[in-house]
Amino acid sequence: MPGSLAHLRVLDLSRVLAGPWAGQALADLGADVVKVERPGQGDDTRGWGPPYLKDADGRDTSEAAYFLAANRGKRSLTLDIASPRGGEVARALAARADVVLENYKVGTLAKYGLDYASLKAINPGLVYCSITGFGQDGPYAARAGYDFMIQGMAGLMSVTGEPDGPPEKAGVALVDILTGLNATIAVLAALAHRDRTGEGQAIDMALFDVMVASMANQATNYLSSGRAPRRLGNAHPNIVPYQVFATSDGHIILAVGNDGQFQKFCAVAGRPEIAADPRFARNADRVRNRAELIPILETAIRERPSASWLEALERQGVPCGPINDMAEVFADPQAEARGLRVEMPHPAAGTVPLVASPFRLSATPVEYRRPPPLLGQHAGEVLADWLELGEDAIDDLRRAAVI
Repeated sequence: MPGSLAHLRVLDLSRVLAGPWAGQALADLGADVVKVERPGQGDDTRGWGPPYLKDADGRDTSEAAYFLAANRGKRSLTLDIASPRGGEVARALAARADVVLENYKVGTLAKYGLDYASLKAINPGLVYCSITGFGQDGPYAARAGYDFMIQGMAGLMSVTGEPDGPPEKAGVALVDILTGLNATIAVLAALAHRDRTGEGQAIDMALFDVMVASMANQATNYLSSGRAPRRLGNAHPNIVPYQVFATSDGHIILAVGNDGQFQKFCAVAGRPEIAADPRFARNADRVRNRAELIPILETAIRERPSASWLEALERQGVPCGPINDMAEVFADPQAEARGLRVEMPHPAAGTVPLVASPFRLSATPVEYRRPPPLLGQHAGEVLADWLELGEDAIDDLRRAAVI
């Protein structure tokens, strides 16, 4: 069955992660996503390795694992948009697109007639999503934006890390991922508006805005109290106990969400008097008396191995879990049951292992139609499909180094 978005064409002019992540999400949902890349080099992340995908003999291909993470389902067209003929081809493609994704610096694409105002004139129904570091206006609009930098500027690093240690970034490019997801949501909303009115629109998506909004309770904790949250390591600012604890042979996560769960935990620990202590009976009390409670819990939890705690706490419905590395994640029975690793045919390696889409739709399930493309792999195919160009015209563009 065709995917939910099988009727849509997406022209993906973006590179690195935030824009490509949105393009991959739309491709997973069935859209025909054409990734436009620079001739010769392509998306920067094609060179962000090692590690690289290995072929059947265990040798490295030129396909970086980073690129593979964000470009499933797309077709690749190499196109020199800075050349006059390349610009013409790009505008012709945009005229037939439902969505354009781009993450160039503010104003860059206007030089090539690929800005929203220019494309709206030839395609009034176009949904045009611009992804930048700081948005289309404001004093920082001209600045380039990078995930690591935004994690610091938007407050995430101020609350990440140990209390007596330096600020820490997240272990993945969280700002880019969140921006890609928010861009996908905004594109779908704009398409719903177009379905009702026939009117396209521009979307101004900024990494900085997304990360500030994603600070969630940490942001409103500040707005409500006037006090900037501080780093708490693995602890939670509003819930106790909700953190990592050392056991006799490793570590576990204890994530107590309410007072009933805390009582159950104390019973499992053989320390019911802790839950009865008025300093610790309610979550608000435990937050206020965190410094007194946590050492008591640390001593108790360190007496038993991780497996013993996890089995006993899970039996009583107390939220807890191990801290898995990626090898343990993909070996986990739940990951295996949900099919979170998928294998796809790949022209350079035979097969490519990828992480499954989290979209689970009952009527229009995700289909893994295409692996991440080789650079320029689908140039002729795309130009024939979208622009109905014949072989001679396509060969002429190749000879002129436009594609």
